[in-house]
Amino acid sequence: MSSMFLTRLSFDLVAAGLLLLGLAYWWLGNTVHELAGTGMFLLVIVHNVFNRRWYGRISKEKRHGRGLLNIGITLVLLVAMLALLVTSVLISNTLSGFMSAYGGFTVRQIHTLAAYWVLVIVSIHLGLRWPMIMGVARTLFGISKASALRTLTLRAIAIAIAAHGVWSSFELGLGTKLAMQVTLDWWNFEESVSGFFVHCIAIMGLYITLTYYAMKWIQYRKNMTSPIGRRTEIARGLETATYSDRSTAVNDQQAIR
Repeated sequence: MSSMFLTRLSFDLVAAGLLLLGLAYWWLGNTVHELAGTGMFLLVIVHNVFNRRWYGRISKEKRHGRGLLNIGITLVLLVAMLALLVTSVLISNTLSGFMSAYGGFTVRQIHTLAAYWVLVIVSIHLGLRWPMIMGVARTLFGISKASALRTLTLRAIAIAIAAHGVWSSFELGLGTKLAMQVTLDWWNFEESVSGFFVHCIAIMGLYITLTYYAMKWIQYRKNMTSPIGRRTEIARGLETATYSDRSTAVNDQQAIR
């Protein structure tokens, strides 16, 4: 694994952290909020420069299913980011105060709307790339063998985070923010700062988990429609199955040969 690849992942991680930090406006204050947002957009530009060849391949490569979904999510994320950028310039009081005269209440509402939609779409974006992220984690920790216990533990953690994410969505009033509804139900940072970030991370975990397992289910259904695909799924199951599961899987594998 190249150092450049790890550097790119580090930049992406910092950008995601700055996005979460920027959501805590009432804790940061305006100046730090704008600095965090500026840093995030600079890293987003860097991310797109690194991935510029991907845009050039969109019209050249034939894509199906997951590939088309990935393009759609990326383009929607691009639109949401542009909306966030434009509205941030219009309502800025520190870094571009000369434009603040054009930023009224509606523009601020659109800014909040875009910010929380970016949170959700980034999470879906990560969910589509979670197999790659898990592959990087396995390489960094030197994991080379499958483990049924490790798989079960990670799935239990994912379910717990997703459940917490559902609760966090209600705690932060995510639905009202995504629907651009006027609300005074903002997080009280005087009571807890860490709680806000835990809720935001849980919400990200919810959408990452939903996206990842939705794609696994779709791929599984697609594979099981053909004998070759079914053999592949059975072979994968043999890698982490228990003894009794292996016996059943071997019988199934022999039946479709």
